[in-house]
This record gives sequence, structure tokens and C-alpha cells, in this order.
Amino acid sequence: MNESPQNPVEPVLARLHDARRIIVTAHVRPDGDALGSALALAGCLRHAGKHVQVALDRAEIGVAAVLEGVEELVPSASADPRADLLVVVDCAAKNRMPEALQPLVGRLPAVVIDHHPTNTRFGDVQWIDPSASSTGEMIWRLARQAGWKLNRRIAEALWVALITDTGRFAYESTSSATMTCAADLLAHGVRTAWLNEEIYTLFDWRVLQLRKRAYGTLESWQEGRVTVVSLAHGDFAATGCTKADAEDIIEIPRAVRGSQVALFLYETEPQATVTRVSIRTRPPLDAIALAKRYGGGGHHRAAGATVPGTLAAARADLQGAVAELYFTSATR
Repeated sequence: MNESPQNPVEPVLARLHDARRIIVTAHVRPDGDALGSALALAGCLRHAGKHVQVALDRAEIGVAAVLEGVEELVPSASADPRADLLVVVDCAAKNRMPEALQPLVGRLPAVVIDHHPTNTRFGDVQWIDPSASSTGEMIWRLARQAGWKLNRRIAEALWVALITDTGRFAYESTSSATMTCAADLLAHGVRTAWLNEEIYTLFDWRVLQLRKRAYGTLESWQEGRVTVVSLAHGDFAATGCTKADAEDIIEIPRAVRGSQVALFLYETEPQATVTRVSIRTRPPLDAIALAKRYGGGGHHRAAGATVPGTLAAARADLQGAVAELYFTSATR
């Protein structure tokens, strides 16, 4: 690839070249892009002779846990104390990192590789590209510029990063560059059919019971333009599920024809005093606008935030916020 001298890939590669022991991490509750990017980068760096740990908490990982290398993850609290570089992928803010690793920012040199437009530019070296479909696409570009060789394991990690953040190449973030990346990954033997089944079509019984509970809460606001599902902590407890099992619940309200804003509200702790919300929008509505109201962030069509209050209180607050931001005469 031809890169200009000002390309931010170069300082990233320089830091990686100089480091010997590296910790790679991502955002908490890692999705397919976060996990796939972290595993792929670690694989490339190990082939380059580096000692690398991927520090992520395995219990928080959902369907992307089928990837090879998950068994090698170390808990964030057990990260290598001798490391001389921290690399954070697919994470927009320091407070979205695993809590045990946050103090390392400032103590170790930190490189941040991310595609969220709301990235807060933490760390010492940042490569932020909101035009990229996924952080996985960026890791592929990094590997190509560095001359790192890919294998099936690395390619599958990057494939999962791509398909989960592009909706299997259906979202508007998919570009010709994304498809060039995908074509290159396929040349390394990616098991596309198997990964598709594991991630999108096969579910444990308990996960289907959780989805059933979510379907039972489906409601609409604003004459069908806003669709909402919710899960209380009791729903997770009754089915034996965790938030990692609920990654695709947001697709339930999003699938309703005519929905412009889809919300998934959930509690992950008993007697919770805050409620998490996943947000999806369709053009021209911007999901970031709603997320930022509560200190969150993400992408223009997919974002998230933490709303103060119980599930019921957060629902009422969000109903007013959605109406004000998207459906008043001043915002139409």
C-alpha cells in the first residue's frame, strides 16, 4: 500500500517496533470487532517476535468467543507487569477500557487504534479513522503496511471484526476498501459458513429464552418511529444469561418496518441505579446525538450510553429525550 509520510500508521508501527512486551486490550464487554481486532493484532505481533498478552475478561465475551485464541486471554487484572507498551483497540475512551488497565494509561506508552468518531484521543499515539468500517479493517491495513504475514487464525479474527461491524457487509459503513480487505482475508482460508452459523444462526436454549423475554417487552413510541425492548436484571438471572448473551437483542426493535430509532434498555446488576441503552438509528437521524446526552458515544448509526436511574426511570427519560432530539418540529 502507498502511504503518505503523514499517515498515522507510521508512528503506530514505530511504537510497535520498539516495544518488546506488549499488552493488547479493547473496550469492556468486547464485541466481534473489539475481540477480533485484539486477537489479530496479537497474532501478527507474535509472528514479529514480540511477547504479547491480550488482556480481556473472557466472561464478558459473547458469540465471538468461537474464535481461536480466546482460550489464551488473560484477565485484565493479571496483565504483564513487565510490559513496555499498551495497545488499545476499538475503544473510544479511557473509561471504556477494563477498569484494571485504566491506570496503565500514563504509566506505559499507550497506542490507540480505533474507528469511533467520538474517540477522546487518549493515549500517546492515536490512529483514529472514522471512515473505516471497523477497527479490524484498520488492523488489516496495519498488517499490510508492516509486511506481516496473515494465517487462517488471524484472518478469521479479522473476518469476524468485519462482519459484525458491517452487518455482514450490509451497513453503509461498508466500502470498496472493506471488500478489498475481505477478499484478501478469504484467500487465507476463512471458514465463512462455519463462522456465520456460530455467530448468527445457532443459539443456546437459554439465550433463546432471553430473546423470548425481550420480544415480550417490544413496544413503540412516536407512532411506530421508535421501537424499544428491555431486559431487567431478573431476566438475565432467570435464564442464566449475561450481557454477553444479549449482543443481538437490539436487532429485535431494529427489524420493525418503519422504525427510525431502535433502543435496547437493560440492567445487568440487581437493584441497579443505572440503565444501559444500545441505540440504532436510520438516516438522517444520528445515534451519537442521543448517546452524548448521557455521556456516551459510538457511531452515527450505532451508539450506546449509561442512563441514570432504574429501568423504568431511564425508559421515561429516554422517551422524552428521543422526542425532543428527533421528533419535535425544530428537529425535523
